[in-house]
Amino acid sequence: MNFSSLGLAPELLQAIEACGYTEMTPVQEQAIVPARRGKDLLANAQTGTGKTAAFALPILQQMIDKPRSEPSNSPRAIILTPTRELAEQLADTIGAYAQFLSLTLTSVYGGVKMGGQERKLKAGVDILIATPGRLMEHIAQCNVELSAAEFVVLDEADRMLDMGFINDVQTIFQHTAKKRQTLLFSATISPAVNELAHKILHNHQVVRVTKQNATADTVQHVVYPVDERSKIDLFMDLLTQNNWFQILVFTSTKDQADRLLSDLKLHKVTAAVCHGDKSQGTRRRALADFKAGDIQVLIATEVAARGLDINGLEFVLNFNLPYLAEDYVHRIGRAGRAGKKGQAISFVSREEERTLDNIERLIGNRIKRIFQPGFEVSSRDALIKTVAKKQRPNRTNKSSKTTISQGKTGSKPANGKPKGKAAPKKPKHKVKKKK
Repeated sequence: MNFSSLGLAPELLQAIEACGYTEMTPVQEQAIVPARRGKDLLANAQTGTGKTAAFALPILQQMIDKPRSEPSNSPRAIILTPTRELAEQLADTIGAYAQFLSLTLTSVYGGVKMGGQERKLKAGVDILIATPGRLMEHIAQCNVELSAAEFVVLDEADRMLDMGFINDVQTIFQHTAKKRQTLLFSATISPAVNELAHKILHNHQVVRVTKQNATADTVQHVVYPVDERSKIDLFMDLLTQNNWFQILVFTSTKDQADRLLSDLKLHKVTAAVCHGDKSQGTRRRALADFKAGDIQVLIATEVAARGLDINGLEFVLNFNLPYLAEDYVHRIGRAGRAGKKGQAISFVSREEERTLDNIERLIGNRIKRIFQPGFEVSSRDALIKTVAKKQRPNRTNKSSKTTISQGKTGSKPANGKPKGKAAPKKPKHKVKKKK
């Protein structure tokens, strides 16, 4: 289905053409029309399927159709998102859609000073993109008024719940107008997401374009079994062998990310790291250098799993598997976006095999194993069977030990009486038989 068939304003169609869009994705086909009519939505779609346009375009069109009759300090649209990287990305993308409109847009998030954000908010904005924590700070300092917000979007709602933003989200909704349109977008649908949807949505429509917790069909999944201590050597072998130039690597902790960065530098590989301990400026520069091709490897932790949109990224590597199986879906969603092919590679140590089992159950497929020569490692199940076999008692040996023991007990002590079985004890009192 073509965007031109939607009857959008010329300014939006011009922006869509400038962005290079022609055909709508499935989530856009199902969500744009009801959202444009003012319907509340619960949309479940995997990452990289065009969700931003699915909620931004109908909101922009409604703002064009019904311009404000009088000035207001309250933004008309609020878009909540879990991370600052994703807030920046949304600001860039939605800004591109609104480039031919006379609308103001800004984003607020942690990691930077409040002053600049405060000035923009008090000057007035039409579209506000925010992380829940930073928006709560601005509300507490009376820097922003939300009472006239007509549209509220929860992007990556499942991630916001995972990160503990539920109380902030509910408080923010209390500051918005009761008569509003609410759009909830989530890569996965959990009981917690469903519960939140029923609290904040009214007579909503469900949009589901793929099976729950699915990964993109364009992404190929492979696993390399390897010992934990050999992962860096395997990585260097594969970098050379496959000529991977741009590859996004995920670790589970900041410490793992820093150690991997040091190891890569020792091997003369250009790399940068992106995690919560790095300043916003450092993380922005790392991403910009990676996109520009100035560095070969970008290392990230879970904080960046939802906030990175790298056009044409083909390879994503799980150097360490995530603790939650759902986070695997979010990580590998950085590759194979918008219908392009991608490859999700995972290094799995014996200790991580149980996590891999959980991931395979979640996505509903067994992931192909590749055994790299020189890095063979026995499976956890095989190890368990071997250990169990060694610990199983040998019946022959046990029998012979018993015989020897009986031989010893049959020997005569100094008093000349054998130590055989003890004779049954005689009862102390005679028991009279009943007549």
